[in-house]
Amino acid sequence: MSKQEIEAAIPHRAPMLLLDEIVQRDDSSIVCKKTFSAEEFFVQGHFPDNPIVPGVIQCECCLQAGAVLLEKFMATLPNSLPVATRMDSVKFKRIVRPGDSVEVHVTLKEQVSNAYFLTGKVMLDGKLATRLDFACSVTQVGEGGV
Repeated sequence: MSKQEIEAAIPHRAPMLLLDEIVQRDDSSIVCKKTFSAEEFFVQGHFPDNPIVPGVIQCECCLQAGAVLLEKFMATLPNSLPVATRMDSVKFKRIVRPGDSVEVHVTLKEQVSNAYFLTGKVMLDGKLATRLDFACSVTQVGEGGV
């Protein structure tokens, strides 16, 4: 899936669009790629002599991949967005640095009404860098919504 298709699926745009491409996607899982550059705003000043990609940005990569995965559920609800409602069991196992390319794996575990429960993993060189469980709800945009 190209960057244009990603932008059609989710509302995020530069500098907050954190997915470069979708490698694989089925009904319950998605694999994305992201290469971090030294010019990205979130590494400027974040350990300036030894920059690292903030953990919250790695989590956001998973949330965005989850939003692309949930796009099919929003197709029947005009003017809707997936909004993060919870993150649990977040673990950071490896440091991700500018120049690194990661794979972002997200799996849909359960759906209850308009709530979706997912697991995300950021993989660096085939090894776990970040893992989290998170939940999203599909919310109406506009009156009474976001």
